Amino acid sequence: MSLAIRVIPCLDVAEGRVVKGVNFLNLRDAGDPIELATRYYEDGADELTFLDVKATVENRSTMFDLVTATAEQVFIPLTVGGGIRDTEDVARLLGAGADKVSVGSAAISTPSLISDISERFGNQVLVISLDLKRSSKASSGFVVTTHGGRNQTDLDAVDWISTCQELGAGELLVNSIDSDGTRSGFDIELLELVRSISRVPIIASGGAGKASDFVGAAAAGADAILAASIFHEGSATIADAKRELQLAGFEVR
Repeated sequence: MSLAIRVIPCLDVAEGRVVKGVNFLNLRDAGDPIELATRYYEDGADELTFLDVKATVENRSTMFDLVTATAEQVFIPLTVGGGIRDTEDVARLLGAGADKVSVGSAAISTPSLISDISERFGNQVLVISLDLKRSSKASSGFVVTTHGGRNQTDLDAVDWISTCQELGAGELLVNSIDSDGTRSGFDIELLELVRSISRVPIIASGGAGKASDFVGAAAAGADAILAASIFHEGSATIADAKRELQLAGFEVR
């Protein structure tokens, strides 16, 4: 696991613009992705994540152009997710300037995609996106969802994470659908559960409301912490988050 806690702004992109909603619904414009990416880079972000929230064919070509333009100006790792269905999609994104790819729904429908990507490019490029939701039907208490939390599967979160690790996951992006966009804080119980079974780095996502929330996620075992709304709207900066982590005794970059 990495020693320093990474702080990662997330930019949800649709039709060339950054958007944000609550629980992936009621999306609203949040700015120009290249301008925001450049600002976060200058503000000390450790990495950036772009998520193509529409993942249509039209949006895909826009995303390739966006990745290239961003990579020319921003010199930190860039992860891109949304609509990746095969290794050729991965090859094109890496060729455009991405450092890592995030795969979610496609891996659930075709688990072999995980091993295909890991074997062709190395597991260091592969982030498994986990949209997890509380459910009394799951033995772990959490179930896996797809399509931004709209569709609930029969997969227990713990079982699916174990499968992903066996197939070659490099990192786990743990997003709480219950907390996403609510600013109520990260789901600590969920993070602790994933930490207890994960052999790879964990990225906490979903629920950041203030800079001090990052401390709770780090204490629960997150190696990196991802947020969107609080950075886009300026209620907290990357420096604020890193300061809170340092004050709590965590190492930051």
